[in-house]
Amino acid sequence: MTRSAVIGCGDISALHLDAIAKMPDAELVAICDVDARRLDAASTRLGVPGFATHGDLFEAAKPDVVHICTPHSQHAAAVIDALDLGINVIVEKPVARDPEQAAAVVAAAERSTAKIAVCFQNRYNTPVRAAKEILDSGWLGEVTGASGTVIWHRTPEYYAAAPWRGTWEHGGGGLLMNQAIHTLDLLQWLVGPVASVEGSASTRFLPIEVEDTAEMTLRHADGARSVFYATLAHTANEPVTIDIVAEHGHLSIRENLTVRWNDGTLETVDEELTATGERSYWGVSHERLITDFYTRLDEPHAFWITPAEAARTVEIISDVYASSYPEHVTSTLSSSKRSINA
Repeated sequence: MTRSAVIGCGDISALHLDAIAKMPDAELVAICDVDARRLDAASTRLGVPGFATHGDLFEAAKPDVVHICTPHSQHAAAVIDALDLGINVIVEKPVARDPEQAAAVVAAAERSTAKIAVCFQNRYNTPVRAAKEILDSGWLGEVTGASGTVIWHRTPEYYAAAPWRGTWEHGGGGLLMNQAIHTLDLLQWLVGPVASVEGSASTRFLPIEVEDTAEMTLRHADGARSVFYATLAHTANEPVTIDIVAEHGHLSIRENLTVRWNDGTLETVDEELTATGERSYWGVSHERLITDFYTRLDEPHAFWITPAEAARTVEIISDVYASSYPEHVTSTLSSSKRSINA
């Protein structure tokens, strides 16, 4: 039986707890949260001991796998401590708050015997995986460009409910780091590594210190060019879109996958499963990723969504922040060193 623990009892932890509960060979043995009231409520509801610090949890509960579901600024320290103790880790995106902290996590993963997965769970969506297979097969020919959009809605109340989300110190950024990071990850995963980025980020609508709107142009290493737009200033949550233009056809992801070949052939791939549980509206891909990670624990090689892989998207976002918020860069560097060494 694999002993599992969850650090951070906020909204996203529900998906991790549901996945653990569904696995017959996993057992939740402990939880952790800095909010005493939330910790007590979760501990009572789940019937497991609760701890105020991840260090106390590691020492007392001795988990085999720890799920890190904390605010972004707390990711690096908990991940590094777990890996250095040989505890396997599943960490929510982003892998860390900024490139400096991400580099520290990458180094910890390289020196550890434990495994780590970063939750870019949208890579497990059925339409996305089908798109990846088609692109990797070469059937579509050379990819010339792509586009991505995230046109969503958030309210001031969303940030008031969890104030860390709207800050540089605890969130590491806004829209790009918290919501649009998944779509940026898919663009660079599907089209290829990004060689350079030009873009801008700004606050157009929400009363937060970080961005709620951003745009960018990505130049991929193989010569393809992607454009990207994201905002939280819309009045509704529209479907995320990814369109990829290639030599022999056009691939489009809008909840499902549509492939339009130049000869007029049309193919579609739909999502095949419906989620259940407390946060079912977030889909099934968290459960897929978590189950896959547990299944691969005994394999000798690293899990495929590594910190180094996840750090790519943090670096893309950081480049946009550097041009849009130059005054933020210096303060981030100094605070990153303090957070890692705390």
